[in-house]
Amino acid sequence: MDFPFSDALKRLPEQFFAGLVHKVSLLEKEGHDIIKLGQGNPDLPTPQHIVDKLKEAADNPAYHKYSPFRGFDFLKQVICDFYDREYGVKLDPTTEVAIMFGSKTGLVEISQCLLNPGDLALLPDPGYPDYMSGIELAQARTSLMPLTAENEFLPNYGAIPASDLEEAKLMFLNYPNNPTAATADQKFFDKTVELAKKHKICVLHDFAYGALGFDGEKPQSFLQSEGSKEVGVEMYTLSKTYNMAGWRIAFAVGNASVIESINLIQDHVYVSLFGGMQEAAAYALTTDQTCVEELVHTYESRRDAFIGHLRAIGWDVPEPKGTFFVWLPVPHGYTSEEFADLLLEKAHVAVAPGNGFGEYGEGYVRAGLLDTEERLLEAAKRIEKLGIFSKA
Repeated sequence: MDFPFSDALKRLPEQFFAGLVHKVSLLEKEGHDIIKLGQGNPDLPTPQHIVDKLKEAADNPAYHKYSPFRGFDFLKQVICDFYDREYGVKLDPTTEVAIMFGSKTGLVEISQCLLNPGDLALLPDPGYPDYMSGIELAQARTSLMPLTAENEFLPNYGAIPASDLEEAKLMFLNYPNNPTAATADQKFFDKTVELAKKHKICVLHDFAYGALGFDGEKPQSFLQSEGSKEVGVEMYTLSKTYNMAGWRIAFAVGNASVIESINLIQDHVYVSLFGGMQEAAAYALTTDQTCVEELVHTYESRRDAFIGHLRAIGWDVPEPKGTFFVWLPVPHGYTSEEFADLLLEKAHVAVAPGNGFGEYGEGYVRAGLLDTEERLLEAAKRIEKLGIFSKA
């Protein structure tokens, strides 16, 4: 007997990466060596000192019971200390911090926390596909904010219809940006706070790549702008900073009312994270950060090698300022999907077609700097052999 899905599940958009993974797996089954640059899954292991802390913490019988619903106070205090140290931002651990099961969870939950059926959310295009998942579950509507090269992949607030600004209840932002690899400065976030105050819009800043800025530039936190806690929250994950993607641990910080809404929905879904995991996360945030510096250096070195070779073969590609992605314009005569399929089928290099991130992602493909420098250079050489590009 088959039971029908609920209307809520039927509203969910198709999972974007599922199709890409399927195509790759079919070619791998045929025996092809695929260089997989399509997904945002860190390829390096969690630093050993963090793993060792988890092993040690797992022996603590106090953690074998249910954790406090809203997480341990010691982790919340460490998060506040981290934000003070890294960004000069003061937070109240009792009211301005929520511990989450990965930031993906929080990014879906936020719409269910703040939006009612028919409410409007402002959404970057291109953008992380799962923002839309939460919006659909909340039965809300969207107004798209195009991110274009002409505006350095920042939304043009002046182009948003006045009626949409008046109706909007929630705005999603993400810098350093997935998929475009663009960054935002304090001037942009100051303008965002001003707009949000004027129109009473809650800002959700997805700071997943907050540690990954290149050329000596530290990414800007939204909360560094004056008045930001009045209008929004920021979500930070340990997945990228410490290669802890499989650990599923993140947090939201900022506006107390929004933090309470996140905590409330999680009260009904989870009983917080395993205590040993929380202790290891606290250790990651407080111990020596050399591992983070080394990680940024690794990605920057990979970027320089990969981009350098692509430019050498005649592909005019921009240099990413942050994240571990490269946003590559497709050659004339191809759609994003056509070019991604060509790279996969002929060069055996998997990338993500830009249209999967939104209408304004058409004309690009996204590649992740998530393999060794040698494999990235091999990918560039395979692309060169296609003969599409002419050397300068």
